[in-house]
Amino acid sequence: QVQLVESGGGLVQAGGSLRLSCAASGRTFSSYAMGWFRQAPGKEREFVATISWSGGSTYYADSVKGRFTISRDNAKNTVYLQMNSLKPEDTAVYCCARAKGSGSYYHQIYQYDYWGQGTQVTVSS
Repeated sequence: QVQLVESGGGLVQAGGSLRLSCAASGRTFSSYAMGWFRQAPGKEREFVATISWSGGSTYYADSVKGRFTISRDNAKNTVYLQMNSLKPEDTAVYCCARAKGSGSYYHQIYQYDYWGQGTQVTVSS
């Protein structure tokens, strides 16, 4: 069984930065792509970013491109989301997820099979 635990959320002013972490259990972490999604109150869950098994390929939602950076450390079974220039519309619960495969461009919810509980990010104006 795979467990994903996010951390690093919090309250930040607009223009500020946060770094989210997602620690994964299991020895197969490095075999799979990973992703970040978010869900704001009253809205559907949406894709944020994904990274391939090696970290060599990444893909972002247009809304965060140029501001957010996804990375991973396979030795630590951890994936990160560096969020800069935060905006109030970035406020949401952020969840990490493990993809069903190892490649890139996994941007749909159905392409993931394990999910974390999420961490709250609140950006004040």
